[in-house]
Amino acid sequence: METMDITNKVLQFVEPLSVPNDGSQVRKMALDALNGMDFPTTRVEDWKYTRTTRITNKNFKQFKPDVSRSIEEYQIDGVQKHELVFVNGYWDQSASTILDDEGLTISTINELNENNYTSILEDTEENVFSLINKAYATGGCFILWKKNKKATYPVHIIHVLEGEETISNVRHFFQAEEGAMGEVICSFHSKNATNSFENTVLEGTVASNAKLTVQKLQLQEHDCFQITNEVFVQDNNSNFEINTITTGGLLIRNGLSIIVDGENCHTELNGVYLGTENQHLDNHTFVDHLYSNCTSSETYKGVMNDKSNGVFNGKVIVRPNAQKIEAYQSNGNILLSETAQVNSKPELEIYADDVRCSHGSTTGQLDEEAVFYLRARGLSKKSAKELLVIAFIGDVLDKIKNEAVRNYIDQQLSDKFGWEF
Repeated sequence: METMDITNKVLQFVEPLSVPNDGSQVRKMALDALNGMDFPTTRVEDWKYTRTTRITNKNFKQFKPDVSRSIEEYQIDGVQKHELVFVNGYWDQSASTILDDEGLTISTINELNENNYTSILEDTEENVFSLINKAYATGGCFILWKKNKKATYPVHIIHVLEGEETISNVRHFFQAEEGAMGEVICSFHSKNATNSFENTVLEGTVASNAKLTVQKLQLQEHDCFQITNEVFVQDNNSNFEINTITTGGLLIRNGLSIIVDGENCHTELNGVYLGTENQHLDNHTFVDHLYSNCTSSETYKGVMNDKSNGVFNGKVIVRPNAQKIEAYQSNGNILLSETAQVNSKPELEIYADDVRCSHGSTTGQLDEEAVFYLRARGLSKKSAKELLVIAFIGDVLDKIKNEAVRNYIDQQLSDKFGWEF
């Protein structure tokens, strides 16, 4: 391998990290690409409101725990499931549980066919953080839902970040074959992880007539960072849904791209982000309609308090040959304090003429008349505001059909905010 110029800020950032020696061509290509990369600044439009220097000025280290961790506090009750545990990006095999399930196979990311992977994602864009992940990933899983089968159990991937100034580079690939049905839950947690960084890549394909649902729960403490890069490609007649619930992290950046590479597809993106203290929560979404007769729906809602900042940037593109597209995008925000703020930018680029598309964004405070009405019915001011907030985010949470996951989220919100659903 050629010598790296470590005067480059990116290469200075990764210089303390070790590269696993597994012969991966994806890893080699990512390492080569990093030589010409730089970290984005606020002068880059996609990163206008998110300062990466809060992450890139740190000196992170890899840290592999030498003992298995208890995961009881992170488990979701009420449903049988496969459980895969990753601590600081390393697979904790003894804490994981894989059940008998004819509908899927679970293996490590090293068993992914890299030639097939490259051909599927060759036209998708990378950024510096996804390349760092692929170059220095220490673990991850490859989940394959089998052709014309429905998995017996969902898969819960539990990510735990611990240790001061630790970096986790974990990478997963989800593949739903033709006619398959599957669900994966990705939850993110932290423990004593001050100034640590979860750098995550989630990618996957949804083949013809397949359905894949992803539940993403970001529940870390407020002393760590996370950047997630997600790319999913859909084929004809497929259905993809992702629900993102964000309450944790000091700085969270979610970059989600959906390539709708077939006809008669449905895509659904839903998100709730709840900021307090000095949190910065950033959601960037991109849906690319390449073919006709597809629908997409996108609903994100934020509630920001104290000095927290929210960002939503959603873009939908309808290509020239993609006729009869129905695409809807909505972002709503409530500011609970005078010092909280949100920057919202929903976008549509339409190059076809037979479409039905709409987008909208609202940001404001709670309706004082509604608060007064509830107080006149005997509620305290605090209870009235909580009820309105619950109703505001409730229509997004109701889109989560897995009852056990929904109950788990409700309990998390009750424990953190005192809300009762």
